[in-house]
Amino acid sequence: MNARDHFLMLARYHVWATDRLLDRHVAKLSDDEYKRDVGLFFKSVHGTLNHLLVAEHGLWFQRFARGESPKRKLNEEVHTDRGVLHAAVKQAVRDWQPAIESWDHARFDGTLHYTSTEGVARAVPFTPTLTHVFNHGTHHRGQITAALTTLGHEAPELDLLFSVIAEATRKQ
Repeated sequence: MNARDHFLMLARYHVWATDRLLDRHVAKLSDDEYKRDVGLFFKSVHGTLNHLLVAEHGLWFQRFARGESPKRKLNEEVHTDRGVLHAAVKQAVRDWQPAIESWDHARFDGTLHYTSTEGVARAVPFTPTLTHVFNHGTHHRGQITAALTTLGHEAPELDLLFSVIAEATRKQ
C-alpha cells in the first residue's frame, strides 16, 4: 500500500470512528455528564471535542490543505451548542479524504511548511506529520471513551481493524 492509499484508509477510519463515538455513545450522555470535568486534558467531553475541531480542522487541515497557518488557541471553545459542535466535528473529519485524494504521490515525500501557533516557522516531513494528525484524533477519541466508562457508560470498540473489517464486508 502506498502512502496516499494508507492515508485514505486512515481518513475513512477517522470518519468511521468519529461517527461511531458521537452517534452511538456521546449522544447518550446527559448535558451534565457531557460538560463535566472528568480529568481529561481539555477537562470534559465537550472541551475535548472542541479541541479536536480546533487542532485538526482549524490548524492542521488548514496547513495541509490550504497552506495557511491560522492562530488558534488549543483550548478554544468553537461551539457551545453540542449539536452544532458534533456536526462540525463530523464534517471536519470528512474533509480529509477529498483533500488527500487531490494530492499527488510525490507530496507524501515532501515537507510541510507552516508557522506554529507560537509564531515559529516550521519545516517538517509531510508523511510523519500527517500521521501525527490521525494519531492525535485516535488519542483524543480514546480519552473520550475513558470518560464514557468513568461516567458509567459503555465505551465503543474503535480499533482500526474493526473499521477495515467493516469496510471489507461492505465491499463483498
